[in-house]
Amino acid sequence: MTTINYPTVVAEVTDLYLKYEEALSNNNLEVMDSLFWDAPEVVRFGITENLYGGDEVRNFRQNRPNPKIEREISNLKVAAFGKDAATVTLEFRRIINGVERFGRQSQTWYRFTEGWKVVSAHVSLLPV
Repeated sequence: MTTINYPTVVAEVTDLYLKYEEALSNNNLEVMDSLFWDAPEVVRFGITENLYGGDEVRNFRQNRPNPKIEREISNLKVAAFGKDAATVTLEFRRIINGVERFGRQSQTWYRFTEGWKVVSAHVSLLPV
């Protein structure tokens, strides 16, 4: 039977997510890329884009029109399933073109031999 929420796994993935959030807000492409699985199977569904594979994710980040993402996050939740799989969910608030917007994000993380990687991600905005 799978053990849910090993405290060490929850803490480890939480720390990695916060590292990702800091990299996102500072447009640190190297850190963001290092935390995503570099494989054709990785998926990132964004606000306006569907990205399949590490190359598409990397290219999107390199060419993002507004590279610095300033936002406030809330309701950050990490759920661990055994010692090698976890999900991260959160809500966020951003000002986009002078308009306050709310959104949500989810990531699925998996521990490979080289460490934890995001294998699937989703970001969306709530309707205005």
